[in-house]
Amino acid sequence: MALTNSQYDAIMRIYEQKHLRTHDRLTRHYSEIYKKIPRIREIDEEISHLGVAGAKALIDGNADAPARFRERLHALRDEKQALLAGSGYPSDYLEPSYECPDCQDTGYLDGRKCRCFQKAEIDLLYTQSNLQDILESENFSSFRMDYYSSDFIDPVSGKSSLDMAKEALHVCRSFVDSFGSKFQNLLIYGNTGVGKTFLTHCIARELMDHIHSVIYVTSSQLFDILGSREFDTDPEKRQAGALLDECELLIIDDLGTELTNSFTVSQLFICLNDRILQKKSTIISTNLSLNEIKSIYSERTFSRISSNYRLLKLAGDDIRIKKKLMK
Repeated sequence: MALTNSQYDAIMRIYEQKHLRTHDRLTRHYSEIYKKIPRIREIDEEISHLGVAGAKALIDGNADAPARFRERLHALRDEKQALLAGSGYPSDYLEPSYECPDCQDTGYLDGRKCRCFQKAEIDLLYTQSNLQDILESENFSSFRMDYYSSDFIDPVSGKSSLDMAKEALHVCRSFVDSFGSKFQNLLIYGNTGVGKTFLTHCIARELMDHIHSVIYVTSSQLFDILGSREFDTDPEKRQAGALLDECELLIIDDLGTELTNSFTVSQLFICLNDRILQKKSTIISTNLSLNEIKSIYSERTFSRISSNYRLLKLAGDDIRIKKKLMK
């Protein structure tokens, strides 16, 4: 299963709350009905006694007991329904009212996850990813190639902006298609506003829709979380650090925009190295060049990235400026 243990437990707590709400609602209904229609309480008590008496009679060898039991039970239930209807209550007023009638709020149907559980998984993953709203508009279906030009040539690679974007899009789609069966990491780098973050959003959307756990953090958020995990005693803040370890895909956006010091340098290496050892995928986007990454975060960290990540470069004009001009 793609969910982490803590995520699965969070969903099961939701189902426990559903059961409590159902129990409380049913208890209120019975209290109301017993007060307004006392005969129904008598019927319920008689049904309870009838079951005990029927079982005793059957043990004593009375072969007619089951038939008589069913006949009397049917009559009592009919009377109960008639009393409810006569007082203006629906026939199921004293029955449990489930939010999902298919699985009766258990989350499972015939040993498999119910559709309501699958929806709860997706909702939780979107909420914890920090991407719940943005992915409505930034996904593969809205990725546009017309923002990239065949006339813009990257001086380092000699490739056009358009060719680089096509290659990056192809690699990102392949990353999604083989996720779970092939361990991969991506470093998407290039100048400001060329679609690096947009591509990470595309990947996140596809994977979460297929119920994979994705956590998206900016570099500043990442190091705040790592700092809390290292020094804070608050359980909730430490739990955020646990999610970084457990998630199937960690997306670190805008590496290099944080305040860099010896702590961030060492923590980045530990974080990336641990995920490599656990074969859990990571995507990094950054405006830094490869040489700048090596210079800021140490040759050791760069070596882990260069040997374990697919490097994707994007280049071109700032798309955000183009969008404003097109408007």
